[in-house]
Amino acid sequence: MKIGELSRRTGVPSRLLRYYEEQGLLHPERDHNGYRAYPASAVHLVQQIRGLLDSGLTTEIIRGILPFLDDPNGIHLPAACLTAETAQLLEREAERLERRIDCLTRNRNALLDYLAAISSARPPSGG
Repeated sequence: MKIGELSRRTGVPSRLLRYYEEQGLLHPERDHNGYRAYPASAVHLVQQIRGLLDSGLTTEIIRGILPFLDDPNGIHLPAACLTAETAQLLEREAERLERRIDCLTRNRNALLDYLAAISSARPPSGG
């Protein structure tokens, strides 16, 4: 399929698909006319990339783990492939995500506390 169809099927703009290619996340074939040609499996791959990016992973980390993803819910990195550098990278990323989760949790709790305070101070609406 061409880049426009992949964009339509995934909801990811063509510009971002080209960026994923620049980052080494997508590897389309080229037709004789130079147009990108993606296999049907690229839809799932782009969805995985989006999910990983949305969770806060960097393209560097995604590039390292993408070959070991066989489903959206798991990373199957053979022990022989887990170098000290990759392990450090993943540990730093896990720590960064933990800090982000903590921050988001604090913000959510603050919003809920604010809403609770406002709700209790509001007079009941009469009908």
